[in-house]
Amino acid sequence: MASTDVSLQAESRQPEQKLVVNNMSIQVATVNGSGSQSSNTVLLRSIFQMGVPVSGKNLFPSNIAGLPTWYTIRANKDGYIARKKEIDFVVAMNAETAQEDVMSLAPGAAVLYDEPLNLSSLRSDLIFYAVPYDKLVAPVCPEAKLRKLVKNMIYVGVVAKLLEIDIAEVEKAIHKQFAKKVKAANLNLAAVKAGYDYAVANLVKRDPYFIQRMNKTAGKIIIDGNSAAALGCMFAGVTMVAWYPITPSSSLPESLIEYMKRFRLGADGKATFAIVQAEDELAAIGMVLGAGWAGARAMTSSAGPGISLMAEFAGLAYYAEVPGVIWNIQRVGPSTGLPTRTSQGDILSTAFLSHGDTKNILLLPCSAEECFSMAGDAFDLAEQFQTLVFVMSDLDLGMNNWMADPFKYPEKPINRGKVLGKEDLDRLGGFARYKDVDGDGIGYRTLPGTDHPAAAYFARGSGHNEKAQYSERPDDFERNMERLNRKFETARSFVPRPEVSTGNSKIGIIGYGTSHWGLIESRDQLRQEYNIETDYLRLRAYPFTREVHDFVKQHDRVYVVEQNRDAQMLTLLKLDLEPALITRLRSIAHIHGLPLDARSVTDELMTMEGK
Repeated sequence: MASTDVSLQAESRQPEQKLVVNNMSIQVATVNGSGSQSSNTVLLRSIFQMGVPVSGKNLFPSNIAGLPTWYTIRANKDGYIARKKEIDFVVAMNAETAQEDVMSLAPGAAVLYDEPLNLSSLRSDLIFYAVPYDKLVAPVCPEAKLRKLVKNMIYVGVVAKLLEIDIAEVEKAIHKQFAKKVKAANLNLAAVKAGYDYAVANLVKRDPYFIQRMNKTAGKIIIDGNSAAALGCMFAGVTMVAWYPITPSSSLPESLIEYMKRFRLGADGKATFAIVQAEDELAAIGMVLGAGWAGARAMTSSAGPGISLMAEFAGLAYYAEVPGVIWNIQRVGPSTGLPTRTSQGDILSTAFLSHGDTKNILLLPCSAEECFSMAGDAFDLAEQFQTLVFVMSDLDLGMNNWMADPFKYPEKPINRGKVLGKEDLDRLGGFARYKDVDGDGIGYRTLPGTDHPAAAYFARGSGHNEKAQYSERPDDFERNMERLNRKFETARSFVPRPEVSTGNSKIGIIGYGTSHWGLIESRDQLRQEYNIETDYLRLRAYPFTREVHDFVKQHDRVYVVEQNRDAQMLTLLKLDLEPALITRLRSIAHIHGLPLDARSVTDELMTMEGK
């Protein structure tokens, strides 16, 4: 929009109203199953294509179609992409929630609503725009059964006009969304035009919100974390996947199936991989361990309830020392809990998953880029340490759209760990499967099919000695368990190191995963609003590296921010730190199932600081 146009429109506003450009949160309230996902994706991508940093959060029900769903788009010129607590612009399409949505807004917000809802009578301190969607959709879509789907694209046209989103970018986004469906693309374009033309002819711009072209998304892509993880697993060399459907992890193996079909077929057209939908999670992890023992790079993907069912097999992998990768796309529990809400609630249970003395390696991605890169890390670590590696994503990261830099092609060679081949065995004459030769706790292994008589060794889940022979001798068991612990301690030097930002502050913040995006914004709020500087450490793995211990030592108070009730990561830190440092830790925990927002962290931290 030209600057003169902005000035003319500004004159019609109240004197105190200032323009808000590229800094807003748009919430679309619709009905599940109405096709709004496509409309919202088009809206998000259109803003992204205008060079404005953007993120999208989908809040959908866990039950049948017809229940309320919300989609929040945040556009922010400064690059903040965490959920914003306040909503600035509401598109109210759901009669069931419309009144509650309107009453929850702060004064000055804008509401675009379906005319029959008559929402403008509820409040006098909001800006309302009414649109007769049913009248507009009828001439666009003669087929009555499709109208509820096409109707949502009309609000895209209205929002585009009100916020000054370039209509050419909307058209481009529609063609991308319906790339293989020309008829659907044309129908949706017609709906957008109907909404845009109605807004031009009937709506007078009265709110302060605008989208203007920037250049802050050049070269970036939009992708969800599960798709990024699937790509990462393929590039990491996965050859066997076993899974059982569960929200919110199902889209990871589903995406992987599509990628592998495109890029992993042999010259003869046959698959060079195996992807199996198992009868349940127990079968899935059992297949992964069988494949891992046989030498394949194998994985599964699940969420909290499925991970719990894998506990016994997790213990087998730990004790028999079989590699495998498990993606845990965390959701809210206990039990079924809130299966379509996000959480970091499986940290403690997964770290010690199984019975007896078991410790598991956890990786903690915060972005789509790390979902891609940590896939390679996970498979390398699993084979290097001959154990399960859990990648702890969450629903927010896995299922929502995120801006990302294009993924870097992996350059380092695949690390298969201590695998002995025929030449090695010819030279050595033999080996002991569970013997610590190098002092790092990791034994040597052979893969089935190795052409040497010394290569045939069992992997035992029952008591065994260094040669994998059955044993219930206390000294054999104790020696084996101490070696496994030594192996876990060795992992501290090989897992991804944390990101650390330090200055001279006495206040430290520790976060991980998707909490990161709210924390970087909260730190800016603390600095700008309260003149409080903070240092920050983002965990990227468990076991913790020396940087984590040093960070706590350097600060008087360390706030551990996480999305669960019981401060699970803080508990892990307490188990790891020397006792004198434990009193420095403070917990900021959020459990509502919504992605963490910066304002909640800022307010809680200031309360705990007594200010």
